[in-house]
Amino acid sequence: MTILIKGGRVIDPASGFDEIADVALANGVVLAIKNIAPEFRPTRTIDATGCVVAPGLVDLAVRLREPGLEHEGMLKSELAAAVAGGVTSLVCPPDTDPVLDEAGLVEMLRYRAKKLHQARVYPLGALTHNLAGETLTEMVSLTESGCVAFSQAEVPLASTLVMQRAFQYASTFGYAVWLRPQELYLGTGVAASGALATRLGLSGVPVAAETIALHTIFELMKATGARVHLCRLSSAAGVALVRQAKLEGLKVSCDISINSLHLTDADIGYFDSRARLNPPLRQQRDRDALRAALADGTIDALVSDHTPVDEDAKALPFAQSEAGATGVELLLSLALKWSLDSGVSLARALQVVTSGPAGVLGASLGALQDSAGRLVVGAVADLCVFDPKAAWDVHASTLRSQGKHTPFSGYELPGQVRCTIVAGHVAFQA
Repeated sequence: MTILIKGGRVIDPASGFDEIADVALANGVVLAIKNIAPEFRPTRTIDATGCVVAPGLVDLAVRLREPGLEHEGMLKSELAAAVAGGVTSLVCPPDTDPVLDEAGLVEMLRYRAKKLHQARVYPLGALTHNLAGETLTEMVSLTESGCVAFSQAEVPLASTLVMQRAFQYASTFGYAVWLRPQELYLGTGVAASGALATRLGLSGVPVAAETIALHTIFELMKATGARVHLCRLSSAAGVALVRQAKLEGLKVSCDISINSLHLTDADIGYFDSRARLNPPLRQQRDRDALRAALADGTIDALVSDHTPVDEDAKALPFAQSEAGATGVELLLSLALKWSLDSGVSLARALQVVTSGPAGVLGASLGALQDSAGRLVVGAVADLCVFDPKAAWDVHASTLRSQGKHTPFSGYELPGQVRCTIVAGHVAFQA
């Protein structure tokens, strides 16, 4: 199929291109931008007048719930939700059931996802068998089966000896390790430590749970030369440590979730289980520090931390309810809302959900390394066309994900996706 996208504002944050222009697509790649050859004959034309034409979004944290947790989400529903939100590439953590710690499981997941012709799926392999934190997985075979990095998902790695060995092994082969910084024993609470958690009688997670883990990670990085991506920073103190680590030249990158970017512990309200999240929502000073760090580049990417949870798991007392929220369909809109609230440029808001996360993946993308998260001639045709001025209401009925729970329910958000194209194929059109 050949496609002509007419009259949109074309923004490629990686190159700085920002103009009203036509875009021609053919054979799954971007054939031309602006200067369209007269002989080009599209089989399909998309009118993008008043819309932004941007690279497809890259989301570094999307739980697809298959295999094993189909009652909370299925590949079909979650990938449909992804393209409806403009996401063309996503990374899924290894905490499925069974855990993604064997090559056959990874290959089956990729095969089933590919058959749906929706967003591209990049699995994370388990760092240790069954995420138990004791024995390292066969990283080479998992990489050959399609894993882009290795992670413990939400399970803290208690043994510093195992972490050291994992870093040494990963560094030897050039693999990246993705960890959410959380000290095992301090991180067992359900809300951020502070006045609100005390008043509500909820067990707290102190900032030290994050900073102690960060200190350990950075020391072992210095000793091993490992490359580490830090998932879902949540505190001002954590941001300060990451900023210093980057200044020291450590090979570290990091992301934050849409929840921590916009919400605080006050959004728990009267035990609203939709705000039961990992990491827990912290105070306003932490949220402000995260926003500033995302704006200045200390934080590399914004992620949805998409975790669909079923009704039964949320209809419980706050402390007993399952942590998680639906988010992949909200990623673009909440990036735009951050831009409007903070005065950050539209290009920067798009960068943290396109070329920024693609840069975190780097060489693990293989042939797509120079294309993912970018909109340039010759790149793979992964695009998102959205109306930045159109608003939409977040309700269960408007979400395509099987999970309907989000702390943003009832919000009016900016930016409606009109069309999502993956490899030259229209995967979604409003």
